Amino acid sequence: MADMKSIQADARERMGKAIEALENNLSVLRTGRANPGILKKVLVDYYGSTMPIDQVASITTPDARTLVITPWDRGALAPIERAIRDSDLGLNPNNKGDTIFISLPMLTEERRKDLVKNAKNYSEDARVAIRNIRKQTLDEVKKVEGIGDDEIKRGEADVQKITDEYVARVDSTFQKKEQEILG
Repeated sequence: MADMKSIQADARERMGKAIEALENNLSVLRTGRANPGILKKVLVDYYGSTMPIDQVASITTPDARTLVITPWDRGALAPIERAIRDSDLGLNPNNKGDTIFISLPMLTEERRKDLVKNAKNYSEDARVAIRNIRKQTLDEVKKVEGIGDDEIKRGEADVQKITDEYVARVDSTFQKKEQEILG
C-alpha cells in the first residue's frame, strides 16, 4: 500500500503532465509571429509512413511572418506541401523547388478572439484533468491503511494545496498565451 508522500508525488507528476499537454496544445495556436511550433501537429505521409513534419524537414523563421521548410529529401517536398494544405491551420504553402515558404497573414481581430477561445478550451480541459487527478488522489488517500482521521484530513488538505498550485499554473499559462495572441 502506498504512503502519503508517494501518493502526493504521483499526483504532482500526473498534474505536471496535464500542464505539459496544455503547453503543447497552446504552442500550436498561432500568434502574431511566425513560430515553427504551429506546424508541430502536421503529419506527413512519407514513403508509406506517417511522421511529424519536423522529422522530415527543418523549419526556420527568417522574419516575423514567414516560415521556411527545407526537407532533408527533395522527394518529401510534395507530401509536406500536401500535409500543410490539408491541415486545419489554414496555411497556404508556396513551393519554391527545394524549399516551401509560408507567409503568415496578419491576424484579424475576429481570428484573435477565436484563438483565445481555443486557448480557453485547452485551459479548461487541463483544469478538468487536474480536478480528476485530485479526485483519484483523494480516493487513494482514504484507502491508506493504518492512519487516523487527522492524517487523512491533513493528506486531503495537502492534495488540495497541490491542486490549487497546478490550477494557478494553468491560469498563468493561459494568461501568458492570451497576451501573446492579443498583443
